[in-house]
Amino acid sequence: MNNYEEVLVALRRVIRATDLHSKRLSKHAGLTGPQLLIMRSIRDLGEVTIGTIADKVSLSQATVTTILDRLEHRKLVYRVRSTQDKRKVHAHLTSEGAEILSRAPNPLQEDFTRKFQSLAEWEQTMILASLQRVANMMDADDIDAAPMLTVGSVLKDDGWKADDKS
Repeated sequence: MNNYEEVLVALRRVIRATDLHSKRLSKHAGLTGPQLLIMRSIRDLGEVTIGTIADKVSLSQATVTTILDRLEHRKLVYRVRSTQDKRKVHAHLTSEGAEILSRAPNPLQEDFTRKFQSLAEWEQTMILASLQRVANMMDADDIDAAPMLTVGSVLKDDGWKADDKS
């Protein structure tokens, strides 16, 4: 196999691993990757605003609001307007949301981050430079992407949206 074919196979494996994890998450918890990250942020941060969640998960506020709408419809989260500042809305997990979250697998990027950070600094830099070069070679420099490993389409104005299930 040529080097370029081996690179393409490695890229396909990364894409496939991401897809398989996403399907596992959906099957076991009924959640998408972004839904899981948002629910974990709510759990970890306590009473939290949509803007803070958006910053934590690297998604736009509009995308977080859309995801919260879907989670609220499923009775996994609820929102309450702040009594001190009526402009702020705080998100909370329901007991059902907390239960589903306790059974959900870890986000794929959590395990990746732990393994990546255990590498020597030179190796981290080499991987980063190589992946940035590959993204450039695939004309992907201008594609807006959040630092989460999940499948779906990237939307320029709205951030990330997962196959209409986000």
